[in-house]
Amino acid sequence: MPITPSANLRKTFLDASKLEMVPVRNGFGEGLLEAAKNNDKIVGLCADLTESTRMEGFAQAFPERFVEIGVAEQNLVTVASGMAHEGKIPFTSSYATFSPGRNWEQIRTTICYNNQPVIVVGSHAGLSVGPDGATHQALEDVALMRVLPNMQVIVPADYQQAHKATLAIAKDPKPTYLRLAREKSPVFTTTKTPFTIGKADVYYSGKDVTIIGAGPVLYEALIAADMLKGKVSVEVINLHTIKPIDKATILRSVKKTRAVVTVEEHQITGGLGGAVAELLAKELPTPMEFVGVCDRFGESGSPMELWEHFGMGPDNIIDHVNKVLKRKV
Repeated sequence: MPITPSANLRKTFLDASKLEMVPVRNGFGEGLLEAAKNNDKIVGLCADLTESTRMEGFAQAFPERFVEIGVAEQNLVTVASGMAHEGKIPFTSSYATFSPGRNWEQIRTTICYNNQPVIVVGSHAGLSVGPDGATHQALEDVALMRVLPNMQVIVPADYQQAHKATLAIAKDPKPTYLRLAREKSPVFTTTKTPFTIGKADVYYSGKDVTIIGAGPVLYEALIAADMLKGKVSVEVINLHTIKPIDKATILRSVKKTRAVVTVEEHQITGGLGGAVAELLAKELPTPMEFVGVCDRFGESGSPMELWEHFGMGPDNIIDHVNKVLKRKV
């Protein structure tokens, strides 16, 4: 039978969590500064958005290793590729709608084709830009970047994970896209929560359905799983590294549950859900439902309002769980 969640359950879970609210991008800024103190090959380049992308700490601490490119995103990544060729580890930052949105061809040709270890940091991604509206809400960036040969795609779920991801990338640099949200969001991982590039993490263990997500919206999936306790046994996976995808963890979970719901703050086409579907179509055909943006542009509003409006809240995730369970039967 369909599960009808109580609105009070979500309020109880949120009140009980007492989680700190910190922007994901702050984790990148602090992680970059920490990594740079230990490695003088790290350089930073920005497209006139140093404070917004949280690169200002690095720029102040290491002015001789920071380049302000200005509003010229094509130059941003092309200069970075040249620096990488000369042995540097460049981190470039801008809004995701501009990088990779505006400079995809330069990323493709100068970074990926030459396999240069440039880290493209796309901040203010997804709906979290809020009132800035559709023109600034990058909802296609994961699709753009995961199709490129040699490119890694990492989507941290919270501040702590963004900090760890930045340190990990700096230690083993490759062409990488690091996707960051703007708004404050719950910090639901800790300093002790494991993080390894390419290794998905199981946050809830279950046997009836697998929910796979990434980014701050993953917290909505955790709320949904909590609301379903005693009714449906939900396994929740944090697929923070969308490329290279962790085949082993996903297949191990899906062999057990035989039903999947993906959750992402991105177009359903070409994003995390597409990556999971491609894997399962080849290895283990499985009923799937997709939570995300369905072939439309964003709108203005607060991030939480937009998550609900675009169907990314816990109740809607539960609706998709109901649908996939019916198909499983």
